[in-house]
This record gives sequence, C-alpha cells and structure tokens, in this order.
Amino acid sequence: MHQSKNLLKTLASFSSHKPFARRVLISAGLRRHYADSAHADVVSRNLEVKEDVAETNEGWLWVDSVFPVRMGRWDVRSYIGYAREETLLGRLRSLLSKVKTHDFQVLSVEPHGKDGGVFVKFRYNAKDKDSALHTILHDLRQSVHSHGGVPSWFGVPSGEVWLVKGKPWKEDMNRYASAIVKVSFDGPDVPEESLYNLLRPYGVISDISPPTPTPPGILRYSTVNFHRLRSATTARNTIHAAKLPSSPSGQTVTTLRTSYQQPIAAHAVRDYVTSHPRLFLPVLFFLIGTVTYTIFDPIRVLMVEGKMEDWFDYKEFAIYKWLQANAEKFSFASKDAESVTLASEGVWKERQDAEEALHKYLTDLPSTICFVHGPQGSGKTRMLSTLLKQQGRKAMIIDVGELSKAGSDMALVSGLANQTGYWPVFSFLNSLNNLIDLASVGVIGQKAGLTSSLNDQLKQVLDVVGRGLSRVNAAHRTQRQRLARQAQLKEVRAEEDEALREKIEQGRWHDGRIDAVCGNGVMSELGIGIERFSEADADVSRHALTQIESPEAREKAMEEEQKQIEEAKQKQQRAEELQNIESMPVVIIKNFDTKGGGSRKEELLEVLSQWAASLAEGQVAHVIVVSDNRENIKRLAKALPSKPLNQISLSDADNTSAISFVKQKLHDSGMDIDFSQQQLAYIERLGGRASDLESLIHKVRSGMTVEEAVDDIILRGVSELRKNAFGDDMEDAKSLPWTREQAWILMKQLSKQPQISYHEVLMDFPFKGDETPLRHMEHAELISIGTVNGRPSTIRPGKPVYKYVFERLVEDPTFQATQDIAFNEKVIASAEATVRACEDELLTLKDVDAGTASWWGSKRGVEMRANHLLRKMRAAQEKIESLEWQNAQLKKVLAKTKV
Repeated sequence: MHQSKNLLKTLASFSSHKPFARRVLISAGLRRHYADSAHADVVSRNLEVKEDVAETNEGWLWVDSVFPVRMGRWDVRSYIGYAREETLLGRLRSLLSKVKTHDFQVLSVEPHGKDGGVFVKFRYNAKDKDSALHTILHDLRQSVHSHGGVPSWFGVPSGEVWLVKGKPWKEDMNRYASAIVKVSFDGPDVPEESLYNLLRPYGVISDISPPTPTPPGILRYSTVNFHRLRSATTARNTIHAAKLPSSPSGQTVTTLRTSYQQPIAAHAVRDYVTSHPRLFLPVLFFLIGTVTYTIFDPIRVLMVEGKMEDWFDYKEFAIYKWLQANAEKFSFASKDAESVTLASEGVWKERQDAEEALHKYLTDLPSTICFVHGPQGSGKTRMLSTLLKQQGRKAMIIDVGELSKAGSDMALVSGLANQTGYWPVFSFLNSLNNLIDLASVGVIGQKAGLTSSLNDQLKQVLDVVGRGLSRVNAAHRTQRQRLARQAQLKEVRAEEDEALREKIEQGRWHDGRIDAVCGNGVMSELGIGIERFSEADADVSRHALTQIESPEAREKAMEEEQKQIEEAKQKQQRAEELQNIESMPVVIIKNFDTKGGGSRKEELLEVLSQWAASLAEGQVAHVIVVSDNRENIKRLAKALPSKPLNQISLSDADNTSAISFVKQKLHDSGMDIDFSQQQLAYIERLGGRASDLESLIHKVRSGMTVEEAVDDIILRGVSELRKNAFGDDMEDAKSLPWTREQAWILMKQLSKQPQISYHEVLMDFPFKGDETPLRHMEHAELISIGTVNGRPSTIRPGKPVYKYVFERLVEDPTFQATQDIAFNEKVIASAEATVRACEDELLTLKDVDAGTASWWGSKRGVEMRANHLLRKMRAAQEKIESLEWQNAQLKKVLAKTKV
C-alpha cells in the first residue's frame, strides 16, 4: 500500500502530462484487478517511470535594491520608486525570462517597496531540487549581470538576486527597515554557529546576541546586527518561515520568524529617564547649558555688537542717508526760520558747567559711574544727546521706566533684551521650566533645578551684553589705530612729496630712469643725454652739517632734536590714549528711580547697579546713570563702595528760558501771545520745571488765560500735597515715613523764604538730628536738598511752584490752625517732659546737698546745677504758657470757621 501511495503521488505530480498519466492509471488498475500476484511487477515498472520523468516545482526569488528602502512614513524617495515601478518591473521580468535552465519560467513579479525589493515567483522542472536551484540562481545572476545588472530606481544597478528559503511575508505595517534583524525561534534554539552560517552570505554581521529569556508563551529570539541595511532587508525577506535543524542529528526542526528591531526602541529613552531621573536630568541640564553657551551666546554677543554699531538700523544705510539728503530737493514745504532759531537758541542756556563736567568724564578712563540728576525738564536728555553727537560716540540706552511697566518676569527680561540687542531670547522657557520642576517633584521628590530666578535671568542677559560691549571697545580701538596709522603714513608721504617738489623747483633732483633713455657718461657729454647728478647737487647730510658747526652748537642741536623726539613721543602717546578712550562705548541708564514697580523693579535696579559698577571698574565702557532724584545715588554707591561717584546736578531753567520755552510751544501750535508783565510774573511762579510749563501750555491752548492756568496748577498742587504730605486721615498719616509735624514745619518755613539751612532744621524740633524723614521727603519730591562739596547744605521746595503751594496751605486759616495746634501740642508735651525731668533731678540734688553740706566745693556745684535746671524749667514753662495761649487763640479761629 505504501508503494501504491507513492505511485499515486508521483502520477499526480505529472498532472501536466494528462494522456500519459491516464494510461498509467488504467494500466495500474487493470493489473490490480486481474491478480495480486502482479503487484510487484507494477511497482517496479512505476518506479522506473518516476526515475525517468523530472518533477515540476515552484519557488521564490528576492531581488534587492530595485526600490529605495523606506526609512519612515515621510521618506520622499519612495514616491520616486512608485513613479518608476512599472518600468522597473517590466525590465526585471525581461531580464529574468532570458534564463531557460530547467525550464525556468517567471510566474509573477510582486514588488515589496517598503524593503526596496521584489518577490519573483517561478516554476522549474528538476529531479534534484537543491542542485537545480543552485544552477538556476547561478545562471540568473550571470545573465542579469551580463545585461547591465538589476534595474534600480536611481539608475545605478547595485542589486542582487537571492533565493527565498522560507515563505515571503509582505506586510504593510509601520515597521520600517533596520540593520538589526530579530530572529525568533519557533522550536528549540538554533546554535549561534548555524545562524551565522545561514546569514553570513547576505552581508557582514557585526554581532549576534544569544537568545534571551522570555516569559512563557513568547518565542525566544536572537538579534543579528548587520553592517549594512541592504544585508538586513535581504536576510529578513529570504529566511522568514525557513526551517532549520536545531541539532546536528537533524531530528528536530525550528521554524525561523524574522522582524526588524530598531536600534533604540521608542520607549527606551522614556523608560530610562523615568527610571534614572537623578542621573539623567543633571546630564541633560549640563548639555543644554553647554549648547546654549557654545552656540547661542556667541550669536547674542554678535547681536549686541550689531545693536551698538547700528548694523540693523535702516537710518544708517547709505541709501537712506542719500534719500534724506536729497529729499529737500523734491519737497515744496518751507521751514520757518524763526521757529528753528527759537528751538535751537532759546531754551536751557545754563548748562555749561554740567556739560564741562560730563565732557571731562567722557574724555578720561572710566573708574567710576557718572550720576546725572535733576528734576524733569532740566535738560538731562538733551545735554547727553548733544554731547555724544559732538564727540561721535554711540550709546546703549537702558530705560528703567519702560522696563518697570512690564507685567511679568518674562516681559521684563524680553524688554531688557530688546533694549540691549540680546537675541535670541527664550524667556518663555522659564515658565516651561516651572512646570518641569513641578513634575520632577512628583517623580523624584525634589525640584530639578531648571527654574532660574529673575535676578539670575537679568544677570545672564547683562553678562552677555558686557561681553558684547568689550568686543565693541576692541573693534573701535582697532579701527581708530588703523585710521591713525593711515593718517601718519599719509603725513609722511606728504612730507616726502613736499621735499621732492622742493628739490625739483631748485633743480637738485635727478631721475635715474632718464639714464636708461638718454644714457649717461660719454653719451651725456656728447649732448645725447642729460648731465650726471654730481655731489655738488646732492643734499648736505646732517652729519656734514654737524662737522661744520662748533661743538657747542652741535650739542645744542642734538639736545633740541632729542627734545623734539620726546615731545613727539608724548604727543603720540596722548593721542593714542585719547583714541582708546574715545573708542569706548557709552552706556546710559535713564529713569533710574525706585518709586513704584514693586519688588521686580527693586531687583532690576540692584542688578543694573552691580553691572554698571563692573563695567566702570573693568574700564569696559563709560556708564552714565540719569535720575530725577539725588536719593537714588545710594544704590549705586553701595554697588561701588571703594570709589566716589561723579555727580552732576542740573536744576530748573531760569525765568528767561522758561518764558522762551512757553512762547516757542504756543507759537508751534499757532498762538502768538505777547505776555503782559502780570502774565510774565505768573509764569515765573512755575519756575523752569518742564512738567508744569507743559501743563500751562496745555491749559492755555484749551482756552484758559495764563493767570487762570497758573492758579489751577497751584490749586492742584495744594490738593496733592495735602494727600501726599499729610495723608487723608490719621491712619493714612501713620504709614508715611515722616510725621505731620515735620512736614508742616518745613512748609511753614519755606513759604516765607526760598531756602532754609539744612543743619538748622535738622538740629531743631521735631527732627532732633534724624535725617531719615528729610531723605524720604526729598525722594517724594516734596523738598529739594542742595549740596556744597558733597554735603547737604540747603533745603528748597521740591518744585518751584511748591513755594506758592506752601503759601496757599499756610494761608488757609483752618488748615493752619489745625496743624499749628497739633505741632504746639507736640512741643508742649516735649516741654512738659523737660519740666518733669528737671523736677526729678532737683529732688535728687536736694539729697546730694544735704549729704555734702559741710563741703564748700560740693555745695557750690549743687547750687550751680540747680540754677541751671531752674532756668531750664523756667524756659520750658514759659514756652508751655505761650503755646497754650496760642492754642486757645487757634481754637477760637476754628470755632469761627465752624460758624
């Protein structure tokens, strides 16, 4: 039976030869029907037929590098392969069909573009499969290479034909090719040697990992690292589902399952970070800081330099300057010469001393900070801009007033970066870092340390800006030195040309080139050339002159020459030093004021003060700090304690300049007013404070007279002072850094005279030597403290108009009575305390007198002390009686006011 089954299988394989098979079947059936004794003869005859007839088989080929290997979803090369797919497949079929070994016939060509190859199904006839397949593969490769190679998507043939030992698996999942092939074992593990021998023909293998333990139900696997991606794709598509003996005896067979494994799994980094945050996060922060320092910081330094050099300012472009210079030719508008004259000559004339001091600071090496202070409208900005323009110096301006308007830390850092040219700036990353810190607390139980404070961010920006200023300083110095060398060389050439011209005029110059044309020697004597240059025509050397002169004259000449050389060297050295100073950039920090802004502004001022001090000490730039109040100098002095600051004080304009300013502004708005003497007197009440003058101009433009406008400004000042100096009520007054009595006594004295002595006020009641209230009132611009030789000297109203505001407050009977009563009560309380202290001491002296009655000297001392205390008590008592009488009169005034 077994032999008959084999016979049927053999005949079934010959299904393509139907007549022959039919005859064989009929013959076999008849023989079985007639007698079983003929069974042996039938089997022997059919075996002979099987040996003589070849079997028809089918197989698969893999042709690689026909299409590009797709590396990801967005690999655009795959679209090129799709566009040429029909052409490539047709050419490949024609190449393979040329082979006829063992009746080789191509059945189908199926592209597998994701792995860059093609599966080819074929049919062949052979008795020995292994030998036939080897022969067919050899002939196919030889035929393909002889006809130009495997067709490729980019035109360069580089592919090869391979025999598929397993079953093709054409999947379209998002599993893209990799140089690492994962070989799973469906059965016993395959030895490493067998796996290497199987896969080595496809390409160089870097490593094979041993099978790893896996949970039950999951196949064990090894990973094979190929040197090239093409080798991995070929191995993956040719050995999938191949059966391989797992033992030398061949009794057990293992089916191989292949897939790609990415070099780093998608979740590997995430798992590592979450598993080792204490190790990974510090390394990550170090790398981020390194990248920031090595890549972005040089860019930021360059951008700061560009900000200082106006690389990105269109107004500095040549075409813009040309258009601006030639715009007047195409303009039909006419300028008012009178307005230009007024604007340029009529405003703020009294700045010569301040400009001279500032000029000295800018023409010397910076060793300290220049602090320019003065009220608003005193001409600080105009003086700085004019002086810098005259010297041709460029300045970096940091406006603290604009920065203090920022509503968040991010906005403040961005604003500072914008003003200094610091770019790129990633201020939003600080908010992101806050979120990362919160997340790290939940993961590792502590903050990651990514978040940086506002102080650190500002320091980081200013540190980069400082390096940019250093580069600007070096670039300016190099440029000025080059220009100086060019000027010196030009001067030397001019001297040489002048000397040559003088020789030509005197006929003592000989051009040697003429000898080549006209000849010399005999030819010149014959009249063909020119006469030779003789020694008589040569310049007399300095050495010859010294030989002619006497020794005394020669020594004197040498001394004069040495002196001239020394003077020239000193002059050149001074010029070089001046050039180095003028090449330094200028940093202007304007609106340096501590009023308003909260803690954010305090941090900004603190960082700016330290940065300005470092620039001045390092002689990187001239630093000028502009403020409206002298009290703001304390923060700068604290940042630079070793050196005194260079203070430049500006005051309000004089009356003439103020009136010219008002006339100019009204003239610009179309109002030409000829002020009367009374109106001029009213304008003079405002002094030279620009803010009050601007308010006056606005009110006059709106239709008010000069008198009404000035009165309105004074009344507004009265309301502001009552609130700012005395508070709305007693609770509000307690929050002020001074008492009502201190503010009232100053206003009362300043209403009677333009200025008072600082030390006289300081030593008297209610200050009693305490300078703090005076400093706070100066900071609030209620008063202005004048200095002499750097020490406080006088006290004046904070604004010129405040003198008249103080007068209005003092002239108000109700307000005056209320404040005088409160002030007198404080003085009475102080006097009564003095009386009580004297009484207690007198009682003590009585006991001392009783104990030392026999001693004449002691009795005399007790008597003198007692007389002093009695006089002191008498003065205090008289003051009490006088003030109580004044209070009684003031209360009558208040009673009449109520009625």
